Amino acid sequence: MSRWPGVLATVVMVLLAMAFAAGNAGHRVTVNLGFVTLYRTPVTLVAFGGLLVGMLVMFVTGIASDLKVRRILRERFQEEVRKEQSWSDRAQRDLFAQDDPVEDRPGSEAGEGEGGGPGRGRTLEGGTHLADTQTEEGRSVSP
Repeated sequence: MSRWPGVLATVVMVLLAMAFAAGNAGHRVTVNLGFVTLYRTPVTLVAFGGLLVGMLVMFVTGIASDLKVRRILRERFQEEVRKEQSWSDRAQRDLFAQDDPVEDRPGSEAGEGEGGGPGRGRTLEGGTHLADTQTEEGRSVSP
């Protein structure tokens, strides 16, 4: 996208401001602000001051509105994260859970762990896993 439209709009606004200032250069007004009265104030100063005050008011109200929208979006995001975590927690299962007895699986012998193959270890009475403490030959292995 080109920058020329923005630059052109800025130049036009500056030219209009200069034309307004030149056209009202000799006009002076009295400004009563309530707590102070300003005499012989140039009209251009009053106009540009009003413009700046208006911009400041819109900036402050815009910040308040923006913070409100950001708070709402943050709350929605946190709620979405909570829903996603609860969904993923329900959908996942432990791959190494020993909730089903070994004897009930076809082709496995009682007392063997998952798969029961060599190197996988065996479960001893009391729930101690042989691979966690020692090998089948009796050598100690650190977990």
